Amino acid sequence: MKSEERPRRTVQSLSSAVTLLSCAFFLIGCRSPHRTTLTLSVAASLQDSISEIEAAYQAHHAVDFRNNFGASGTLAREIEQGAPVDAFLAAGSKPMDQLQAEGLLLRGSRADLLRNSLVLIAPSGSVLNGFQGLAQKQVRTIALGDPTSVPAGQYGKQALEALNLYDRLQPKIVLGKDVRQVLTYVETGNADAGLVYATDALSSHRVRVVAVAPDSSHDPVVYPIAEIATSRNELAARDFIAFLRSPTAKSIFERHGFRMA
Repeated sequence: MKSEERPRRTVQSLSSAVTLLSCAFFLIGCRSPHRTTLTLSVAASLQDSISEIEAAYQAHHAVDFRNNFGASGTLAREIEQGAPVDAFLAAGSKPMDQLQAEGLLLRGSRADLLRNSLVLIAPSGSVLNGFQGLAQKQVRTIALGDPTSVPAGQYGKQALEALNLYDRLQPKIVLGKDVRQVLTYVETGNADAGLVYATDALSSHRVRVVAVAPDSSHDPVVYPIAEIATSRNELAARDFIAFLRSPTAKSIFERHGFRMA
């Protein structure tokens, strides 16, 4: 009898252990809230500030973020082609206008969030002095975002045209795929000057601001935000967009040089 009891006790012990482990996993599962993943398409010039704001938001919300940073025009085309995006934060009105005209924005969700300024930059050791100095021989290369897809490039072209410089400077212009690439060209000395947002210039110690483009020389630098009509996370996206106007987010945006719209 004693030899028969040992296997029975072993089976009972194993059964109890399995039951306890199952309960433990169940409890752990109950403690882990369901996490939503928000997919955002965001203008490249917002990369630093948005990443910081997302970290602040995650401290109190069970949300993960999948970010697509790039030129606003390129991001808009991706959304047109069916990219699964919950919200779009652009660096200009035109890409958002395009999506709105095609019925791709959630009705009533669009709003202007931020404002920025356009500046002329040069490497920190440069002696460039003002926009007119771009015509000088020592300035051989000027970096500009591609006006067909980069809002900063569109504003830059408008400013140079308003200053009667664009046609004269065209042979010197090198196009960047987004405003951060333009900044990199100037930081590394691959361009003698460039046109970027004031916030991009603020993020780098290797460039200096030569001049601020007059507001009258280009369209207003506005950052609109909207939910995408095909979003599967409408409530979560709406809550995060509301957070972007909170005192916490405002403080982060302003520290990076943005102004609330």
